[in-house]
Amino acid sequence: MMPGPTLRAALSGMVEEALNRTLALDPAGHQALLAALRGTVQFRLTAPLPLTLTLSASADRVRVGSVEEPAPAIEIAGRPLAFLALAQGDDQVFSDGRLTVHGDMAQAHQFQRALDRLNPDWEASLAKVMGDVPAHFLGRRLRAALQWSRQASAALNANVEEYIHEESRALPGRRELEATFHDIDELHLRTERLAARLDHLTDAPRSSETQ
Repeated sequence: MMPGPTLRAALSGMVEEALNRTLALDPAGHQALLAALRGTVQFRLTAPLPLTLTLSASADRVRVGSVEEPAPAIEIAGRPLAFLALAQGDDQVFSDGRLTVHGDMAQAHQFQRALDRLNPDWEASLAKVMGDVPAHFLGRRLRAALQWSRQASAALNANVEEYIHEESRALPGRRELEATFHDIDELHLRTERLAARLDHLTDAPRSSETQ
């Protein structure tokens, strides 16, 4: 189901507020992202939750909209889980087709570099509330948890792929396909050779009768 306009507006407003609060913790990354938003960047989530969000620069803020742009500078489309994988550092989402990118590729590369440079100082923000030592301890825990989640996600994807290819045999692996194609080529070559021999044997009696 497509969320209604009121829900989409509320969601985009919450995302905008959270995003700008996070960017405030990284002034250099904030400016790099604003510079990368020369045109609108549109994220289009497909089934099972169709949703469109846009990013654009306005003064010193990043604006988040919920109305689909007819001609954005960049559009990134895919399923919600693919965007989640991208947020966790999975760079394969583009090469394997889980996410597609259309538009100005130069701006897309600049936008990607700006995202890679983002490094909010969470510890400094937490230190204002809970003190330096607890903030440092909690920051280390959060970084470790994030690293573990990325490793766990990569391991899960590898295990699922291995299960599909090796256990269930629902899909053939690349090596199996290459071996199959090689066998098909060999069979085709042998068939042509056999057909040529049959033609030769068929023509031999005719040549004898002619003589």
